[in-house]
Amino acid sequence: MKGLRFLVFVGMLMAACSSGEPTASDSGIQGQVLIGPTCPVVQVGIDCADKPYQASFTVLNLDGKKVARFQTDPQGIFKFPLAPGDYILHPESPNTLPFAADQPFSVSQGQFTQLTIQYDSGIR
Repeated sequence: MKGLRFLVFVGMLMAACSSGEPTASDSGIQGQVLIGPTCPVVQVGIDCADKPYQASFTVLNLDGKKVARFQTDPQGIFKFPLAPGDYILHPESPNTLPFAADQPFSVSQGQFTQLTIQYDSGIR
């Protein structure tokens, strides 16, 4: 009986500490982050494709309120659960470059919205 009371207490404590923002496990966003250009001059026979890029992001609601923050893996891959709704993905750039623009997106019930985020490396 003591164990049950403790579990109920912990559950109530966790609920009281939640952010109040809805979360979901069967919906959200997924995709990859790329950076380019990766070569100052494109030359025939030399691979200059965009490369995967590890980055951090803040998810905002349409009022600009922070909903969540996440980071990609080293290959720029991410999958992040979010409740259905409309959001803005804000790339966290430590400096002026590399740079990626805010990206609005929508999440539908039971689906992961596919996103590709393109960072500008500044190489010209």
